[in-house]
Amino acid sequence: MDSKDVVTHVKNLEKNKSNDEVVTEILNILDKEMKPTEKLLRETKVGVVVNQFKKSTNPAIVKLVKKMIGEWRDAISREKKQRIASKGAPAATTSNEPKKHDKFVSSKPRSAKNDGVVTTIYGHKLRDMVIKAFYDALAKESEHPPQSILTTSIAIEKELNNLNDSETNEKAYKDKYRVIYSNVISKNNSDLKHKINNGDVTPQYLVTCDPKELAPEHLKKKLEEISKQNLFNAQGATLERSVTDRFTCGKCKEKKVSYYQLQTRSADEPLTTFCTCEVCGNRWKFS
Repeated sequence: MDSKDVVTHVKNLEKNKSNDEVVTEILNILDKEMKPTEKLLRETKVGVVVNQFKKSTNPAIVKLVKKMIGEWRDAISREKKQRIASKGAPAATTSNEPKKHDKFVSSKPRSAKNDGVVTTIYGHKLRDMVIKAFYDALAKESEHPPQSILTTSIAIEKELNNLNDSETNEKAYKDKYRVIYSNVISKNNSDLKHKINNGDVTPQYLVTCDPKELAPEHLKKKLEEISKQNLFNAQGATLERSVTDRFTCGKCKEKKVSYYQLQTRSADEPLTTFCTCEVCGNRWKFS
């Protein structure tokens, strides 16, 4: 399908936007027969017109439009990545050894701007901003080549958008982004950037894991020690609990009461006794 055909369909969409049957038919034709390119979308404005039907009251049309827009964005993203890769493609080699990334050395502080990297992938302000932010964070003090870092940044954002769609659930998208980004740029967790750039932490894991899993090793060990100590203390209190008939519940007057004692004040003060009625659950304490 050439640009003239696309323009014709676009005009028909605008003329028949209140006719769900005609709109569905035209959308299906565009979905099946149009090969999206950045040039075609820019010239025909088809993306702008189709995107308007996300507000349709017909759920089937909304679902189809979201599918089409998503596929078109992915196609444009692949097109841009191929274009960038072709510009900076390394010379061919006859070696049978696996290819390794050469170290990238820059005379300027690394960032998308200084590396000459285009991070406008989707033409979507928020998503492209997130890709740029991840690129700048991962590139800082890194020796990985620009294309490698860009590919990783795009993959992280894509997983983020898959988890929380930036258009239908923008707040959740932003909240998750802030959590991940704060971990990536943390000075106390510099190893995380290296693990992401080296592929030891995948974009999918980065986005879906518990944020605690992204903590540096020394903090993980500290949290584990605290957790074990809390468990030990809880178990200790449980083991020391005894049941007696020496105390009477002030609420139900039963004498089946469990209790344990703790030193809550200075050493020369008596222990505090914590009581629980095993019949009605009433609790009290005394010294």
